Amino acid sequence: MTQRPGNQLFDAYFTAPAMREVFSDRGRVQGMLDFEAALARAEAAVGVIPQEAVAPIEAACQADHYDFGALAEAIAVAGNSAIPMVKALGKVIASETPQAERFVHLGATSQDAMDTGLVLQLRDALSLIEADLAQLCEALARQALAHADTPLAGRTWLQHATPVTLGMKIAGTLGALTRHRQRLQELKPRVFCLQFGGASGTLAALGENGLRVAEALAEQLHLSLPEQPWHTQRDRLVEFASVLALIAGTLGKLGRDVSLLMQTEAAEVFEPSAPGKGGSSTMPHKRNPVGAAVLIGAATRVPGLLSTLFAAMPQEHERSLGLWHAEWETLPEICCLVSGALHQAQILADGMEVDATRMRRNLELTQGLVLAEAVSIVLAQRLGRDHAHHLLESCCKRAVAEQRHLRAVLGDDPQVSAELSADELDRLLDPAHYLGQARAWVERAVAEHTRLSA
Repeated sequence: MTQRPGNQLFDAYFTAPAMREVFSDRGRVQGMLDFEAALARAEAAVGVIPQEAVAPIEAACQADHYDFGALAEAIAVAGNSAIPMVKALGKVIASETPQAERFVHLGATSQDAMDTGLVLQLRDALSLIEADLAQLCEALARQALAHADTPLAGRTWLQHATPVTLGMKIAGTLGALTRHRQRLQELKPRVFCLQFGGASGTLAALGENGLRVAEALAEQLHLSLPEQPWHTQRDRLVEFASVLALIAGTLGKLGRDVSLLMQTEAAEVFEPSAPGKGGSSTMPHKRNPVGAAVLIGAATRVPGLLSTLFAAMPQEHERSLGLWHAEWETLPEICCLVSGALHQAQILADGMEVDATRMRRNLELTQGLVLAEAVSIVLAQRLGRDHAHHLLESCCKRAVAEQRHLRAVLGDDPQVSAELSADELDRLLDPAHYLGQARAWVERAVAEHTRLSA
């Protein structure tokens, strides 16, 4: 079959191949053809069309029978993809079984075929996304447990703060993705439902058999039957896209943090290395976060696409002009971008390289200042909060001015040494002893992931 030329240079970078196949020309046409074949079976089951018409219609409902280039040219005139597709379907059937051609698409409208076809594509897309999410979360859970006690500088406002652990940071991503998996499960009954209303949503062309055909059609396609057709009520699709945007945002946060940790000045966490990965065309030493770039890129692009779907919600009456059209490429592109981000995140999670020694070294960049809070909290119980705070503030300023480690300054201060022994100071200024509930947060996030995956 003739294939339309397209821009494929960046597909392998930004999109997973399996997802691009779901939303390829073939995937879109096959979704509509699956609707038409199921409609014939449903109408025959109800007695609206003869049973012998079903087999010829089903046989013609294979995307490989159709020239996608010719369909594309016809769409430019027809205004949607279903009109030329149904005409082509009728011609294929008529060439073999002329009497069956009259029963094609009976009682349906173009939007029924297109929207239900889209729902079938989204169902396939969600299967891919859920599988990728489950695999990614499993990898993140392993990494979070492995690094539950690996201390590194917490960073607030991009400045060193009190220590956290790498496992805790990873568990934050794991927790968010677990919630997204729950959201995807919850929306399935609302999104995976039939669109079938005929010309204006009443199914008047099928008379008294309309609801019976709709019930049979939903059963054939393994979709739920909504309370009524939703031609211009687009909340289902926008909800689906919104959850995908949440996933993109969470993956973007992961990509942002990893890329910052890969900076030369930090050099604490790295994407896995591979031949030719992350190099520069001029600088041989470079190791660029090319996977994180995909995560950040998707998180940047998806909100704009999502805004298009929200903007397209106030659709006119029973069939929209332009707003419906604005959805056609938008929602598939969101799915493709999220799939690409998930693919790159999996590579990162599986092969993450960690330099724990560098993390400890970086924690010492402030010469103990990031642990001033630990000392202040203990002294507050003995000297009072305000007194302890001002005392530690003064010691910190002296440490900076004299370019000395806070431990040395505190050890020289008579008020501090009167309250804290040398061993106590050593312990308080050890990052490994000021990690709070970091391990507990990791274990709780992993437990929630395990419960959902069971």
